[in-house]
Order: sequence, then structure tokens, then C-alpha cells
Amino acid sequence: MSTKKEPGPLTQIGAGFAILAAITGIYLFQGDGRKAGTADSPVVAAPAAPRPGITRDLATGALAAFLVRDERKPVADIAFQDGAGKPVKISDWKGRVVLVNLWATWCAPCRKEMPDLAKLQQEMGSGDFEVVAISVDLKGAEASAAFLKETGAEALKLYVDPSMAVLNQLQALGLPATVLLDRQGREIGRLLGPADWASPEAKALITAALGDGA
Repeated sequence: MSTKKEPGPLTQIGAGFAILAAITGIYLFQGDGRKAGTADSPVVAAPAAPRPGITRDLATGALAAFLVRDERKPVADIAFQDGAGKPVKISDWKGRVVLVNLWATWCAPCRKEMPDLAKLQQEMGSGDFEVVAISVDLKGAEASAAFLKETGAEALKLYVDPSMAVLNQLQALGLPATVLLDRQGREIGRLLGPADWASPEAKALITAALGDGA
């Protein structure tokens, strides 16, 4: 009967070196077989290219609660009135970036953020951007105009919807509610509750929206 011969010590040592060489390797290869570097020069992955447009990275600081939409969809063409009672629709602003804010005179958080919205309009309002603050107060235009004056927010144009229909059309769950729209009338994102809209974070968000070609 033949007996299988065990490998000698030298054979075992040689095999060990072969395995070590295979593990260590002289070159590292990418998945497609191209040479990527040497053992002394490890492969470093290239940094990811920045994502275009507005990302969640802008929802920080004073705007940490801002929800960026993964997919932009057109909002309802909400109808309301200007301070003179003239009917207007949100589609009248198509081609511009719009920050739609819903508020009321009885809303304490609205009172807190209204001056910041006015400051944002003062500093960044243009033919390309406007803060469209819509009062849903049942008291109507006169009470809403007095509120803007009282809070030092007269830089904002007066818009009203006493029917409060815009709340449902924009699916706002409370006041204040703020929705940022792109030039095509699609929702970029929204924030429920008050925020410092005069903050550097807010200005960075608007600047990104103005430069966004999506």
C-alpha cells in the first residue's frame, strides 16, 4: 500500500512565501484590470464631483428644518389677491424664484419671522426673486397691512387669501409655512415653522436657487 508523502519543511516555507506574495502583490488593479498603483503607492479614490443644484447640505444652521425635495413637482396654481384686491396667481411669477410664505396676524411665530422675511426681500429682492408673503387672516387686507407696518415688514408687498384655500392647496400643516419655488413653479423645498430668513444660510439657499439651472 502506498503512503502519501508529507511535504518537507523547505517545501512548506516556499509555499508560504508564494501565498504571501500573492496577498501582498506588486501592483494593485482596478476592477477593469487597469494598473492603479503599487504596494508603495496605494490607490486613492478620486473625490466625488459636487452634486449640481440644491442639496440637503444647504439645510443647515438657521435652515436646518428646511426639507429639500428629492423630486421637484409643480405646485398648485394658487390664487389670491394683492393689497388692492386684484386677483393674482402664483403662475404670474413664472420665470422667477419665489419664496412663498403663509402667515396670519394671530400667529405669534409669524410675528417673529416677518421682519427677517422683509430684510431678505430688501437685500435680495429683484426681477429674479421675490418673497411672496400671503396672509390667510380672516380679518382681510386692512388688518394684514397694519400687521406688516407694526412688525416693520413693510418691504413685503401685501398679498391676502381670506378664504385660506392656499393652506390646503400647498398642503401646509400650520403657520408659518414657507415654500421655495424654482423658475418653473416647482417646489424646491419647504420649511414649517419660523426661521431666520435674513441669516447667511437663507441667503445661501436663495443664491443657490437663483443659480440653479434645473
